[in-house]
Order: sequence, then structure tokens, then C-alpha cells
Amino acid sequence: MALRCCFPLLLVLVPVCPALAQDGPPGPSHVEIASTHELRFGTNVLQVDFAAGDLDLHTDTIMAHVQAAASAVATYYGRLPVARARLLLVPVAGRSGIMQGTTWPGMNGYQGFTRIRIGQHTTTSELAEDWTTTHELVHMAFPTLPDDQHWMEEGLATYVEPIARVQTGELEARQVWRDMVYGMRKGEPADGDSGLDRTHTWGRTYWGGALFCLVADVTIRRETQNHKGLQDALRAIVAQGGTIDHEWPLDQALAIGDRATGTHVLTRLYAEWKDKAVPVDLPKLWDDLGIHWTAGGPIEFVASAPLASIREAIASPVPRPLKPDPIR
Repeated sequence: MALRCCFPLLLVLVPVCPALAQDGPPGPSHVEIASTHELRFGTNVLQVDFAAGDLDLHTDTIMAHVQAAASAVATYYGRLPVARARLLLVPVAGRSGIMQGTTWPGMNGYQGFTRIRIGQHTTTSELAEDWTTTHELVHMAFPTLPDDQHWMEEGLATYVEPIARVQTGELEARQVWRDMVYGMRKGEPADGDSGLDRTHTWGRTYWGGALFCLVADVTIRRETQNHKGLQDALRAIVAQGGTIDHEWPLDQALAIGDRATGTHVLTRLYAEWKDKAVPVDLPKLWDDLGIHWTAGGPIEFVASAPLASIREAIASPVPRPLKPDPIR
């Protein structure tokens, strides 16, 4: 069974996830549920269960965080990706912060099932800084791939998560681009590395996959005069049934994405990157996007840069972010 698992560090946007979890998902008889809640986006439902255990934060505060994460994913994809999903929050005594998240396909009647371990003493500021919940829910919006393409699953979630949160106004674009400038270099091939399908290090899996998504997004927008982007490709993949509960070859998903954008960017880029190391001239890319940054200083945007409009199209708030339906 495929799974996608993340153990957050204190650094923003630096996920650390093993390819395999040490334990499996809890069955319905293995966990005592303290309360159950639902977030509905039209006909699609995210069930949120709190396992028994002590938490300093009120349930409403944690639910507001979950709602923000679900809204970011629904906004980016135009809907909650699957019809029925479940999120299980498991308190961990004596600890603080969001400690780990794992997502599985097709568990107990749910198309996607995510378990989040949350420390008993988690604070509101730690909750506000958490990216794990959104990252895990993004995993539901792409088909389960063979092991060699695990980089696409994790890289996609790493790339989409902050952009989705910008679209709903949860994050500022400057913060996201600053983190990308810091993080994307970790995805560059090191000496001795091969293509993304062949080098399965942490950096190449998470940031290499994210770098693939960034280059694809920029390239699609350049080839379509900024009328289409990676978001259009990913929405089309979900619309064609490419969600976590289906096992697809990566070529199938990328071909759907290319048809949606009227390009061959995704399949072409994958053919180039899958079995050989392809470096990216990141300093030039940041300059072209109009992103200027010095170590320890703030991000500055250059409006006159040749790809400044693409930068703005990738990460800007949307007028009407999707929110769950009112509970009746």
C-alpha cells in the first residue's frame, strides 16, 4: 500500500519524510474517538476525528486550522479532491507542535485518509506556522505512483502547499518566494546523482520534485503567454480521476496535464529529468521572475523583470477562495 508521510522540522518548508512509515494506519477499532466533525465543500466531505487525549487548545481552534488547510487545497484545485476523506488528529502527551503526518489511499471506505500527530501542548502560534496539514491534504489530489516516482508525490505537495495558502490569503507571497529561494537549491543534483527516477535522496525527492514543478509551471506559462499554468494541469488530472485512491503510471497523469494546457511541457520535462541529472540555473530564474534576495535580508520584487507577471500569476491571492459550506 502506498503512503505519504511527513515529519516536520522547525524550519519552514523543509519536510522530512521517510519513504515508508514505521507503523500502519489505525483501524476503526484501534483508536478511541473523542469527537467527530465534518467540513463539506459541495458534495465532497472531509471528516475530522479527534482521537481521545488531552490538548491544551480548544477543539474550535484546531478545527479553524484544519478548515484553513482544507480551504487552501479546495481553492487551488477548484474543489476538495476526493468525495470522502478522513483526517484523524492524534494527541501526543507532553509534546508540542504538529509532529508528523501520514496519508494513505483507500482506507475503510475513505478515498483518502490522513493521520496527524499533534502535541498536547501545541500553541496557537505553532498551529499558525504549521504547513503539514495542507501538505498532507494535497497528497489526495494526485494518483498513487510507483516507488520510483515518489519524488513527484512529495515534490508536488511541497510546491503546491504554500502557493495554495497564498491564494487563500493565509501566507504572503514574499514569504513563499523567500522560502523557495532557500529551499529549491536543495533539489539540485549533487555529484553522482542521476535522474529523479533514480536518485531517491531526501533533497532530490522533496525539493527536486518541487523544482520540477516550479520549472514546469514557469515553462507552461511562458509557452501559453501566461494563460495556463501547472494549476490548470493539476486540476485536469483530478477531474479525470487522478486522485490518491487510483494507481497510475506517471506518464498517464502528465499526458492529461499537457492536454489541459495545450503544451507538451510535463511529458518533455519528465523525459529530460527522469534518468539524468539536469541542473537548473536558479540565479537566472530568480532574476527573470523578479525575485531579489540577499542573505539575511527581505525579498524584493522587481516589477520590470521579464517574468514578473508569471511570478504574480503563480502566487497571488484569489478573489473568492473556497470555504466549506455552513454547517446546518
